[in-house]
Amino acid sequence: MPTAIAAPKTKKTEVVESVAHKHVEESADLLLHLYKEMMRIRRFEEQSYQQYQKSAIGGFCHLYIGQEAVCVGAISCLEKGDKVLTGYRDHGHALAMGMTADSLMGELFAKATGCSKGKGGSMHFFDNALGMMGGNGIVGSHIPVAAGVAFAQKYKNEKKVTLGFYGDGAAQQGAIHEAMNLAGLWRLPVIFVLENNKYGMGTAVNRSSATSELCKRAEGYNFPGVTCDGMDVLEVRKCFSEAVARARFDNTPTLIEVKTYRYRGHSMSDPANYRTATEVEEKKKEDPILMLKAVLIERGVKEDRIHAIEEAADAEAKASVEHAIAAPEPDLSELATDIVANPWPASMLPRVEF
Repeated sequence: MPTAIAAPKTKKTEVVESVAHKHVEESADLLLHLYKEMMRIRRFEEQSYQQYQKSAIGGFCHLYIGQEAVCVGAISCLEKGDKVLTGYRDHGHALAMGMTADSLMGELFAKATGCSKGKGGSMHFFDNALGMMGGNGIVGSHIPVAAGVAFAQKYKNEKKVTLGFYGDGAAQQGAIHEAMNLAGLWRLPVIFVLENNKYGMGTAVNRSSATSELCKRAEGYNFPGVTCDGMDVLEVRKCFSEAVARARFDNTPTLIEVKTYRYRGHSMSDPANYRTATEVEEKKKEDPILMLKAVLIERGVKEDRIHAIEEAADAEAKASVEHAIAAPEPDLSELATDIVANPWPASMLPRVEF
C-alpha cells in the first residue's frame, strides 16, 4: 500500500475523499480497460523496437516497456480538459491520452501523417485537443511548464489538473525544485509524477540522490509526498485518484514517487550493461500486465475476452506500421510552418532537385 506524508486537512477533505473513493471502484469493465491500454502500449513499443532495428525509425527512441502501469493508472483518473506533460519516454503517455497508434507510428517514421507532421520524432508526441502537451527532449525542462499550465488552470478557475511526469535522473535538476517551490507557494493543481525506474540513463538512483526516499522532498515545499508500487496498476490508480481529487477540489499539489522498472535500456542505443540479467529477470516476475491478467482471471473474467484484447492490441500495432510505411513524406513547405519566426516567403524556400 502507498506510504504517504499526510496531506493538510481542509474543509474540503470529505469531498475529496468521496470523489477519490468513486475513482477506485473496480468493475470488470474498468479492469479490462486498464488491461487493454497496457497491452496497446506494450505491443506498440515492441513494434517500435522492431522497426528501429530495421532502421525504419531514426533519431532517438526510448521505450516504455515495463512502466505501462504508471501512465495507464494515472491517466485513468483524469477528466477531459486535464493536461499531461512528460519527458522523452512519451509513447505510453500519448497512447493513454487517446492519441492513435497510426499518428504515433507515422511520427516515428517521420511521415506527414505523424502527430507532429513528421518533424518531432519519438520525443515530441503532442496533441493539444487531447491534453497531451508534449514529450520533451531536454531533461526536466517540461516540469516548470507543467507548473505554468496548472497556474493557468487555477487562474481561470477551470477545476482542471496537470500531471508532470519525469524520471529519477531528472529529479536532480534544479528547475524541478523551483517548479515545486512555486507550486507549493501558490497552491497549484499539479501532480509531480516521479517515475523512479532505478536508473537515470546508466546511473543507479542511489548514486545520484542523497536520499533514497525521493517523495520526502515534498516536505520542503509544503505539500504531500507519496510513494506507490508502479508495477501494480490498481495501486497506481488508487494513489492518483486521491492526489487528483486534492488538486481538483483544493488546489493541493502532490509529489508521487512511483517505483517502477524498465525492461529495456535507457534508449535503443543502450545495452544496459550497468545491471545484471538476473536483476531484469527477477523484475519481470512483477510485470504489470501479467499481474493484472492474474487479477482478471481470479475475478472470473473469461480467458477468451482477455485473449481478444491481446489480439486487438497486436493487430493495432502492426497496422500502424503498415500505415506508416504507406504514408507520404512531409512536403518541403513544412520547413516553413510551425516555427516561431514568420513563415518564409515561397521565394526563399530551398529548391531540392533529384
